[in-house]
Amino acid sequence: MKYKIRLTIAGIVLLASICAVLGFYPVHFLNIEFSPILQKTITNYTVFSLIILVLLVLFTIFFGRFYCSILCPFGILQEFVNLIFNKIKGKKLPALEYIEPKPVKYFILSLCFGALIGGSAVIIRHIDPYTLFGSFISLSKLGIILTLIVLTLVFFKNRFFCTSICPVGAILGLLAKFAPFKVYMNDNCVQCGMCARYCPSKCINHKEKNIKSENCVKCLKCTSVCPKGAMKYGLKPKFEPFDVTRRKALISTGAIALFIGAWGMGVKISKDLFKNIKNVILPAGAQNAQKMANKCLNCNLCVNNCPQGILQKANSEIPAVHIDYSKGNHYCKYDCKKCSEICPAGAIKRLTLEEKQNTKIAMASVNNYCIGCGACIRKCPKKAISITDGLAKVDGALCIGCGACKAVCPMAAIDIFAINKQM
Repeated sequence: MKYKIRLTIAGIVLLASICAVLGFYPVHFLNIEFSPILQKTITNYTVFSLIILVLLVLFTIFFGRFYCSILCPFGILQEFVNLIFNKIKGKKLPALEYIEPKPVKYFILSLCFGALIGGSAVIIRHIDPYTLFGSFISLSKLGIILTLIVLTLVFFKNRFFCTSICPVGAILGLLAKFAPFKVYMNDNCVQCGMCARYCPSKCINHKEKNIKSENCVKCLKCTSVCPKGAMKYGLKPKFEPFDVTRRKALISTGAIALFIGAWGMGVKISKDLFKNIKNVILPAGAQNAQKMANKCLNCNLCVNNCPQGILQKANSEIPAVHIDYSKGNHYCKYDCKKCSEICPAGAIKRLTLEEKQNTKIAMASVNNYCIGCGACIRKCPKKAISITDGLAKVDGALCIGCGACKAVCPMAAIDIFAINKQM
């Protein structure tokens, strides 16, 4: 019963997540995803993001990795795809398998989060579960490729990505390792191995009646398949002593050293790697190309939720979301700040409508094709254009680069140029 309830909740979250990425409501609940909220807390210092982060951490410390089974859309996607795979494979019992936790995930954790805290999301956005989900659903080429690789792993190794690769899973596993509420076996266990067969994380050692809580994603499948009702979730009666072996100490030391090195690398990347990016127009709140390239997780939530369709995905030239006025007659609406509202990672700073309307994101310029028709004057929300000697002229002090004038110009006489820093 617990498994079915948990699976129902997971299905609702997955459906809502897909709707959010595709541009439907609700979208704000994605602000609880771990990596974006961590970056937002670090870079934007918002009280709300800190509260959400603390609640996620405390929930995991007490109740285990439920985040991976009811809140992470990428983890839930893997689970439902695996259910389909199992239907394809038929009713044959899965192989009895137990996998010891792989220490490599802690080094991946150190590398990704070290660089992120250092100031750059360049590394983590290629492996973060939330970003992979967003880029896959939004049909980003790289997102599709990486997700198909993970789903191939699902076919052969079930949730191997979640237990052995995912940096978010690794940090949550550390928090959940000694959670008082966990899955455990009571005295009814006859060591039949049914729980281990159906465990997607392969974290149950039925012979020793032991479950590795750091890898357990709390799917509760084992509680539904146990023929003796020996699998339980709740307060475990027996306390597990903290065991530090020489191998674990060496792994911890190496991971900490890598974290410090990645931190320094993140600082350097954030300062140097994207400083030469120019000629890119960004949504209000992104500040400049260097900051946007380092903070944007490329989840494409803003791209699919932009009512005007001017936000474009990252490409080989521009490694983050950006504005493109060249396609069609769309422009940045003066009374819209949706991208600022929904960005979960803080790459686009949250602005009030007044702040957004007074943020210069680009600059308009009139070329020789102007015929002085005045269409741009009527459309400009800032009244930054006037007619001088029969031709349109832009007041640079008033223009915010929204592109409205370019959208209505019948002669393609207006160009929008990028600026180095939003003002």
